[in-house]
Amino acid sequence: MKLGELAVHLGSTLEGPSDLEISGVAGMDEASPTELTFLSNPKYHRKLKTTRAAAIIVGPDVEVPARPVLRAENPYLTFAKALEIFSPPHRPPAGIHPTAVLAPDVKLGCNPSIGPYVVIEEGVELGDDCVLKSFVMIYRHAKVGHRFFAHSHAVVREGVQIGNDVILQNGVVVGGDGYGFARQADGSYYKIVQSGTVVIEDAVEVQANACIDRAAVGETRLRRGVKVDNLVQVGHGCDIGENSLLCGQAGLAGSCKLGRNVVLAGQVGVAGHLTIGDNVVATAQSGIPSDVEPNRTISGYPAIDNALWLKCSAIFARLPEIYAAFRKVCDHLRKIGVEL
Repeated sequence: MKLGELAVHLGSTLEGPSDLEISGVAGMDEASPTELTFLSNPKYHRKLKTTRAAAIIVGPDVEVPARPVLRAENPYLTFAKALEIFSPPHRPPAGIHPTAVLAPDVKLGCNPSIGPYVVIEEGVELGDDCVLKSFVMIYRHAKVGHRFFAHSHAVVREGVQIGNDVILQNGVVVGGDGYGFARQADGSYYKIVQSGTVVIEDAVEVQANACIDRAAVGETRLRRGVKVDNLVQVGHGCDIGENSLLCGQAGLAGSCKLGRNVVLAGQVGVAGHLTIGDNVVATAQSGIPSDVEPNRTISGYPAIDNALWLKCSAIFARLPEIYAAFRKVCDHLRKIGVEL
């Protein structure tokens, strides 16, 4: 594709020859002389001098001498859209594989693509243009919207409600039983029936082997635009606010409520029955034992303000020498008769 055509498709401003042929998109280190790359993080600015790319997507104020550029307000987003042009997502052809098992009363929308060994139980409703790859399992009375894409071995349990444009990656389980047990007099545990459901709103993606548990009563809800990374656990009765990100191996105990635009980085743990306000960012491996006010960045365990945590972290490495110095002071004070 010519660079000028690409600029039009991406809504960016071209600075350079419009007839330059672009064969694909790659990172700054890997790009060939016929490929497009991008710069969104200032710390990689030095690579502008070494990249072999034919052209570079940059922000409005980035200077790139003697190099064709596409200027965009959001270079990373523009790069993502360029990837779609050169590597469009594959959609299998419509049809139902002969090995798939569908209950007689299943309601399918237009153009379904149902792969090998898919099982869909009674009372299920699927919207238009849904894709179910091999071995997907949808339990009874689940309701699924348009353009649903479930990769192999994803499971949607009974009564779950899923909106439009939802993607489940491999091995996702939506609506498995919440972790609910009542202790009995003899010390054993009695299973609490998980009679609630899970509601997933539009434009949500849940990535590989993540689990979204159903509520004991009521619902677990992932609101519009939520993105859930691999191996995340969302406990029963949680409510995850719009456009929040739950990164790899994050875990939420039951009945947590997250506001909008919350980011839980990798391996963050959240105790049960907490409220986390809008725009909170919890850095990797933070442990959150109590409610968090909106618009905060927190770190550590127990999670505290990120700026304070950074100061504490700098001190931790020096604790042995600080303690040794303290002991010397104490010993000196005792020698001169000061009681401690």
